[in-house]
Amino acid sequence: MSKHESVLSLKFLLFFFHAANSIVVTFLPLYLQHKDLDGKEIGWVLAIGPLASIIAQPFWGFMSDRYQTVKRILLICFGGLLSCSLLFFQMNVLAAIIIMAAVFYFFISPIGALSDSLTQRKADQLQIAFGSIRTWGSIGFAISALLIGELLSLVDVDKMVWPYFLFGVAALLSCLALTDIKVESKARVQLKDIKRLLGNKPFLWFLFLIMFMTVTHRASDSFLGIYIVQLGGSEGLVGVAWFVGVLSEAIVFALAAVWFKKFHPLYFIIAAGFLYSLRWFIYAFLDNPAFVIGFQFMHGITFGVFYLTAFHYVTRLIPVNLQSTGHLVFVSVFFGVSGIIGSLLGGALIDSFGGETLYFILGWSALIGSISLIVYQMLPLKKVQQTVS
Repeated sequence: MSKHESVLSLKFLLFFFHAANSIVVTFLPLYLQHKDLDGKEIGWVLAIGPLASIIAQPFWGFMSDRYQTVKRILLICFGGLLSCSLLFFQMNVLAAIIIMAAVFYFFISPIGALSDSLTQRKADQLQIAFGSIRTWGSIGFAISALLIGELLSLVDVDKMVWPYFLFGVAALLSCLALTDIKVESKARVQLKDIKRLLGNKPFLWFLFLIMFMTVTHRASDSFLGIYIVQLGGSEGLVGVAWFVGVLSEAIVFALAAVWFKKFHPLYFIIAAGFLYSLRWFIYAFLDNPAFVIGFQFMHGITFGVFYLTAFHYVTRLIPVNLQSTGHLVFVSVFFGVSGIIGSLLGGALIDSFGGETLYFILGWSALIGSISLIVYQMLPLKKVQQTVS
C-alpha cells in the first residue's frame, strides 16, 4: 500500500470514529435524561466512562507498545465496542446502565488516543502536519453532530444507537485497511519501563496542571446540551452548537502547518487556557441558546489549539518506544481523570445551581490553570527528555 493510500485509510478511520463518538458525546446526556435520570445520576453515569478509561487507556497503550502494533489493538477495541454497544443502549435501570457503561468505555476510550498516536507517528514519518490528518476526525464529528441533531429532533433520542452502530462499522472497515506503524526499537516494552514515565517529573507536573483546564472542557462536554435545553433550546440546536464548535476545531487543525511552529508549544497551551477561561465566563452570562451557538467558534481556538499543542508537547517529553503508553496516559488524564471530576462536579452544580454557576466556576478553574502553567514554564525543569531506546 502506498503512503498516500495509508494516510487516506487513516483519514477515513478518524472521520467515521469521531462521527460515531460525536453521537455519544453530544447526545448521551440527553439520552440519559430521556431515561428519567436526574442531573446527579447522569453525572455518575458520565463519570463511569472516564473511570474505566483510566484503566483502559494505559493498559491498551502498554499492549500497543509491548507488541509494537497499533492496528491490531484498534481492531480488538472496535470488536469489543460494537459487541457491547447494542446492549449498553438497551439498559433502563441505573445500576445496569453504569455496569454496561464501564464495559462500553473500556473499549471506546482507547480508540481515539491510539488513532491520534498513530496519526502523530505517521505525520512525523511523512513530515506532514499532524493537524492536516487529524482534522478529518473533527470534520466527521461536526457533520455527525449536525445531521444526527436534526434527525433526533424528528424522532426519539433513544434512536441514536442505530446511526452510532453504522458509523462504528464503517470505522472498523477503515481500520482493516490501515498500514501499521513500525517502531525502531527492537526490545519489547516491559512493565519496568513504565517507571521511566512515572519518574518523568516535567511530564507528571504538566499532566497535573493542565487538569485545571481539561476538567472544565470535560464538564462542558457533558452538560452543554443540557444547558442549551435549560435556556430553551432543542436537540437540533444542540447539534448545531456542536457542529459550529467542531467545525472551528477542524479549521484550526487543518491550518496547523501555518501557525503551529511559530512558537514553543507551551505558549499556545497557555494562551488556549486563558481563552478557555474567557469562554466559560461568557457562557455564564448568556441567557439565550442562540448566543451559546454564536460563541461556539471559540471551541476551535480553545480545545483545537490546546489538544494539538499539548499532544505534540507530550510527544517531546516521552521516550520514542513508550509513545503509545505516554499518549494514552495523557489522554486518560485529559478525558479520564478530568472526565470523572468534570462529570461529578458538573452534575452536582448544574442540578443544584444551574448552568450559569457551573460555567462561572469553570472560568475560574481555567484561569488558575493558565497562571500555573506560566509558573511551570519558568521552572528550571528539563522539559525535553525524549530518547530513542
